[in-house]
Amino acid sequence: MKTSTCLLALVLACAFTGVAPAMQMPSTAQLSSAASAVPAAPKLDSALRSLWHGHVVHTRDYALAVHAHDAAQAKAAAEAVVTNAKQIADAVGGFYGKAAGARMLDLLAGHWGGVKALTDARAANDKAAENKAMATLQSNASEIAKFLAGANPNLPEGALQGLLATHVAHHATQIQQIMAGDMKGEAATWQAMQAHMDTISDALAAGIAKQFPAKAS
Repeated sequence: MKTSTCLLALVLACAFTGVAPAMQMPSTAQLSSAASAVPAAPKLDSALRSLWHGHVVHTRDYALAVHAHDAAQAKAAAEAVVTNAKQIADAVGGFYGKAAGARMLDLLAGHWGGVKALTDARAANDKAAENKAMATLQSNASEIAKFLAGANPNLPEGALQGLLATHVAHHATQIQQIMAGDMKGEAATWQAMQAHMDTISDALAAGIAKQFPAKAS
């Protein structure tokens, strides 16, 4: 599914506008429950789902290509991940200037760098590199949670860290299964991973809609 640049810009404009006054913070469970509710802002919800799903599709494509020793497909998948990251950063920069865009790109680059490093390490059976990549991913998840929580009082840092930690765990499990040729196991992980992307994106959309009811639709 493709999200137009305009709609993506609108999503990110809402997401990274200044923080509203403090209020009672929802828990991870409360954020997760938002995924099963009727979205307050269907267009926003759809756009965020597209964004998160695009990320996992391209990172999965990279892992599959690396396992198949298909350098051309791996390069294409990596470029697709980077293109997606740049589109998000450009949208943020268009609303909030170069500094905000650069920060978002740094965070997305850090996440992709960790996923790519973990994929390459497991393909090479390099345990030291694997451990380093996991540390990078975990640290980056905390940075992303802090960044988003600072933008929206409805998205508490701890709850976001929990959601992102699960996302990192899905990457790790999926990569391991792909490299082991366990496609039956990977199919189950892939299903759970996609469902969790909906949980994350729906929670973000619900928080944004609550923060900006007049803007989100």
